[in-house]
Amino acid sequence: MISKFARVTVAVVFGLSLFALAQANPAAGAPAAATTPNAPSAAAVAAAKFNGTKIGTLAVEQAIAASNEGQRDLEALSKKFEPKQNELKGLNDEIDSLKKQLNAQQDKLNDESREKLVKQIEAKQKSFDRAAEDAKEDFQNQANEIESKILTKMAPIIQKYVVDNGYGLLLDTSQTWPRGAVILAGPAMDITQQIVEAYNVQSGVAPPPAGSAAQKPAAKPATTKPAVPATTAPKQ
Repeated sequence: MISKFARVTVAVVFGLSLFALAQANPAAGAPAAATTPNAPSAAAVAAAKFNGTKIGTLAVEQAIAASNEGQRDLEALSKKFEPKQNELKGLNDEIDSLKKQLNAQQDKLNDESREKLVKQIEAKQKSFDRAAEDAKEDFQNQANEIESKILTKMAPIIQKYVVDNGYGLLLDTSQTWPRGAVILAGPAMDITQQIVEAYNVQSGVAPPPAGSAAQKPAAKPATTKPAVPATTAPKQ
């Protein structure tokens, strides 16, 4: 899922694009005598481009993930983390095995053996928790970098589509209400697919093969926390 940083990125990119439009005319800000009387400023021209009356919605996160480049790069990231996934799964299975052993034998174990096995499970679980959290954070950071890179390139395409098609307001529907700001929006207002198609054309990245894993959301490293089984109190 796209980070708050990426959400800020799109706003910054739009802001810089508008600023660039406003600065495109070097005469802007020059003495009045050097400009045509009553001529609108570059900033006013840029603002006028966004004076459409249509309202649209765009699921930014979904657009990034659905683009050919997004599918390719997020799938590559998922494959990169497969060894870590397998490592975490192996540790998880080992903890589960020890847990079953404790449940099956705890009535037959003496206090010392039981305590030793419990500490072994707890130590392995702590190791699992640290490794899983580190993997999750690493994966998310790299996914955010991919998403931010794509979003930076996608933002001008979004802006151009909005201007060319007379939109005066565009709402992000990546998050459903109440997490997102939009309560309801009809499908006719959504321009996500149009943006994805336009971005694919500009990026030149080929679509993934039909039925490939890239057409599915990239999996995050497993972070299932195996619970330490309940044990009876040590015998006195």
